[in-house]
Amino acid sequence: MYLNELWKKKEDFLGKEIVVKGWIRNHRPQKEFGFIDFSDGTCFKHLQIVYDKSNDNFLEYTKLSNGSSIEVKGTLIKSEGKGQDVELKASSIVLLGDCSEDYPLQPKKHSMEFFREIAYLRPRANTFQAVYRIRSVAAMGIHEYFQSHGYVYVHTPLFTTTDCEGENQMFKVTTLDFNKLPRTEQGDVDFSKDLFGKETFITGTGQLHGEACAMAFNKIYTFGPTFRTEKSNTKTHANEFWMIEPEMAFMDLNDLMDAEEEMLKSVVGYVLERCSDEIDFLDKFVSNGLREKLENLVKSTFVRITHHDVIDLLKKADVEWEFEPDYEGDIAKEHEKYITEYYSAPVFITNWPKDIKAWYMKLNEDGKTVAAVDLEVPGSGELMGGSQREEDFDKLMEQIKTHHVDTKEIEWYINLRRYGGCYHSGYGMGFERLIMYLTGIENIRDVILFPRTPGNCDF
Repeated sequence: MYLNELWKKKEDFLGKEIVVKGWIRNHRPQKEFGFIDFSDGTCFKHLQIVYDKSNDNFLEYTKLSNGSSIEVKGTLIKSEGKGQDVELKASSIVLLGDCSEDYPLQPKKHSMEFFREIAYLRPRANTFQAVYRIRSVAAMGIHEYFQSHGYVYVHTPLFTTTDCEGENQMFKVTTLDFNKLPRTEQGDVDFSKDLFGKETFITGTGQLHGEACAMAFNKIYTFGPTFRTEKSNTKTHANEFWMIEPEMAFMDLNDLMDAEEEMLKSVVGYVLERCSDEIDFLDKFVSNGLREKLENLVKSTFVRITHHDVIDLLKKADVEWEFEPDYEGDIAKEHEKYITEYYSAPVFITNWPKDIKAWYMKLNEDGKTVAAVDLEVPGSGELMGGSQREEDFDKLMEQIKTHHVDTKEIEWYINLRRYGGCYHSGYGMGFERLIMYLTGIENIRDVILFPRTPGNCDF
């Protein structure tokens, strides 16, 4: 029997004999009896197993070590102890896989840094059990939202020659022998001899290919891994991460914000409903107030304010800023924190200076800003970024020229404006950023099973 089945209908199994298989999370042997904190991994909640001297193999059971896998046969009974209402009175315990004495996960407090050193074992720890379960449920919630709202799930390529975010941020892919690189007459690497016949990268976004699909299906979304070469060791950056990137035809900037707000509230509500035990655990041991924060987001009305008005607000604030607010610049973490606390709600910041945003974003009538939007959420800062895409052929070409984008590899993308294009919008949300928000975990390295960050590609 699996524990997730047991906890759903525990009353039906009271007084009955059952068999469970799983792992010892903690073992407290005593003179007359012993207690085993048992988990089979199918749900967050554990089961207490009790054995006593009436068991023929009592002494053998007392030697079972933490981390071992076991098979237990016994009767489910009411518990007289604290912390659980039922427990399993064991009639037999079979050791399936022993665990050596140097097992790192002993019942004591460990640091996050220690857990990263044993990333292959940390899914067994309660904190990471909660985090990765929420990650699984959130992924399902994302798919269910988009599928139930008429979006088509598309798989955009991981290998690409398209430069969207800047090729300096993309990993290069090659089959060429570095010790015998073919050269052109000019001395450059001859990529015509490579597998794809040209210089190729691992994608940093599926956006441009997603736009092509939106021109056929109206509403699409991608959900998959992306890669960046950014050598950043912050708590919010990784070189391999997952992205959700919807693209929608016939949506302007206001429609886009409606779509973002609806999706986020849906996914957060989905997780709150299905991961109550995990949220309560993380609220108690990781981030006090987590449940209230998530419930408030679902109930709140998101604020909408322009970048210019945000800078006005920041300049009027009675605060000594480390980074002075700038009408032509980005906003810093301290600014994001102030704005979300000022409104006590998630905040959409719109109409950003064109010079600090990407070339594909729609130029506003003022000629100075683009129809871009970032969503800032309390406690986490930026969670989503999006824009209305530039549908005007001439304006797009001007932006491409201004940003010095090589048109050779994006001619197909430009043609979307020539072949029945329309106004359309899209956004991106880093999945790990969402999981950090849902769990209260502060470092992106702790919401990815095996994180890939500068200097770290272990396991």
